[in-house]
Amino acid sequence: MYIKRNLEEKIKKYIPKKEIIAIIGPRQSGKTTMLKHLLSSYSNVNIITLDDVTTLNLFQNEIDSFIELYVKGFDYVFIDEIQYAQNSGKQLKCIYDTSDVKIFISGSSASEISINSLKFLVGRIFIFELLPLSFGEFLSFKDPKLYSIYKKKNFGEEITKKIQGYINEFLIYGGYPRVVISEDEEEKITVLKNIYSTLMLREIKDLFEIASEKSLIDLVKALSLQIGNLINYSELCDVSGLQLPKLKKYLNILELLYVSSRCTPFNINPRTEIVKNPKIYFIDLGLRNIIINNFSIERSDIGAMYENLIYSEFLKKEIKLNFWRTKSGAEVDFVYNNEPIEIKSVPKIGKSLQSFIKKFSPKNAYVISKSTKETTTINGTKIQFIPFAKFI
Repeated sequence: MYIKRNLEEKIKKYIPKKEIIAIIGPRQSGKTTMLKHLLSSYSNVNIITLDDVTTLNLFQNEIDSFIELYVKGFDYVFIDEIQYAQNSGKQLKCIYDTSDVKIFISGSSASEISINSLKFLVGRIFIFELLPLSFGEFLSFKDPKLYSIYKKKNFGEEITKKIQGYINEFLIYGGYPRVVISEDEEEKITVLKNIYSTLMLREIKDLFEIASEKSLIDLVKALSLQIGNLINYSELCDVSGLQLPKLKKYLNILELLYVSSRCTPFNINPRTEIVKNPKIYFIDLGLRNIIINNFSIERSDIGAMYENLIYSEFLKKEIKLNFWRTKSGAEVDFVYNNEPIEIKSVPKIGKSLQSFIKKFSPKNAYVISKSTKETTTINGTKIQFIPFAKFI
């Protein structure tokens, strides 16, 4: 069962080009499935995985023999699980420079490709990120007819309610493709448990040589319980038992493995942004919910979950949002293109949003909730009230 991905059309344009196509993203986000689907319409394709130890050793230590066995005679070669190879960039450069084959690679960590490989592959590679399903991709699979209406963003209250029902499911179980196609709640939870276990017990230990994952597990759980809050480094050190330098290293690892993402403050002087504490959001809410073992839609953290939803949906469009906060405690959830976005349980204008408008005079401001009301204007700023179903 295949779910069409938005990234497909972008990749197709680069298949006739000589450059290597690299797809990176979290484990189980659908990288291998998508590439196999794209390559199924081509002939003379060889698909290899470096998850196999013998193949991995050959790739790392005897690249000439690897080329003889797996590359020569093929028009397209797809090397999966590239993150397990050391010095993969050097080896890929050798294949690229000595053959006419079109190379595709995929990996579940940004570290190997972005750090070790790029110095060898400058001018030879196009890198794309594939995250778990966006809500649009999720809805296109769940209800294709409703999705065709959803895309137009021009619908009334009844359609909004229908779409909101799917948003509720997406909030709880997230967008990992294998979770989405699961038939019932028990299977979804089992798949999420397996994704989390594989991530913590294999991926992190294999790639980053962490002797004990307990501190990292404690850190991940602490982060999952405070999504949308400012990071308190001292508190996280206490909870995880990590010293500050190692804590920050682990936060970087979680980003490299697409578990979480840091949302940094909005400031008219970008140089001052990095010295202020960020917020943490999860790439996928299903993974976050399995960590805290909570799959209820009626819950005290639902507001934070909607914040996380908006942040991750923008991230899947390759847009990183910021947040705004003053020393006096005024705070706007997100800022995009200098325009504020507030997430509310009901469509209302809070004092913090008014403070932002007074200070920055944006052209537009957005209040996102389950319902809508008429557009209004404050100090020349147009405030639009938009339901989640039309915003994401």
